Order: sequence, then C-alpha cells, then structure tokens
Amino acid sequence: MKSSAPISFRKAADSDSEKIWKILQQAIQRRKKDGSRQWQDGYPNLQTVRSDIENGIGYVLTENENVIAYCAILLNEEPAYDEIIGKWLTSGDFHVVHRVAVSDEVAGKGYAKEIFSRIEEFSSAKNIFSIKVDTNFDNEAMLHILEKLGYVYCGKVYFRGSERLAFEKVLQ
Repeated sequence: MKSSAPISFRKAADSDSEKIWKILQQAIQRRKKDGSRQWQDGYPNLQTVRSDIENGIGYVLTENENVIAYCAILLNEEPAYDEIIGKWLTSGDFHVVHRVAVSDEVAGKGYAKEIFSRIEEFSSAKNIFSIKVDTNFDNEAMLHILEKLGYVYCGKVYFRGSERLAFEKVLQ
C-alpha cells in the first residue's frame, strides 16, 4: 500500500450499499477476465449486499472515509462447512469470511491483505481465534493471498453445486 491516508475497518452502513455493490461488480468482472468461474452466476448481487448490511455482517475497509474493500464476517454460520471433505484445524468458534472484494482503484496494492489483517484483529478482539474461508479452485488471486497469509488448506466444501477449496487460519 502506497498511501499514507487513514485506513479504517468498520461495519457497513446502508449508505455504503451502492459503493459496495460497485466494488463487487468490479471484482466479478476481474474474476471473469482472469478466467475464473467464481461469481459468474448472479451471486453476489445487490440484494446480497443489502442483506449483509441488514444482518450486521457486512464490513468495509475505508481510506480517507472512501470505501475501498468489502467483506462479510459470520460467526459459526456456514452450513456447507459442516460437510467438509477433509478436516478443519479446529472445532470451536470461528469466523467465516465471505465476499472479499477490493475496488479497482486499489486492486493489486495490498488492500486485500490489509482487509484480512483487519479481520484477524477484529476476530482476536472478539476472542475468536479461528478464521475459515473458501474460494474457487481457479481464483488464483485469492489462493495466492491465502497462502501468503498463512491460511492452511483443509479440504473441499460445496456451494450451490460447486466445489470450493476450504482454508483455515488459527490466530495466536
């Protein structure tokens, strides 16, 4: 990250929904351009964003109060994770991270790593020491980030009929 502007991580507000949706649309196009099948089936969509915000699980990374990245963080809530083909590292409470997306204006500048760093801080502050995440086998950008940040491959899970690679990081 090259900027010295103030960066913050906060719960998404209703007023953020259009900006978040724009960021997700950019990420959907990047996945398509990269040849990934992830997010090419109408998910996520604006209703997903509105639902995340309504349910208090949407979070944004901001720089100078401008929304530049988005994610959803759920506590112990991912039924697909109960059916893992493989084995999770832990069996206690965990945060699930979904819908990580970075704005085109900052893509490739370390902000995806920054949002994961903030998620880890957020989790630790809530005494949750396991973060679980999944991604498509062909989402090279996310696979690279997860590897770089020390997430451990645990097996495969299935969403809407598609196989996803599942990872976990145990926080110290």
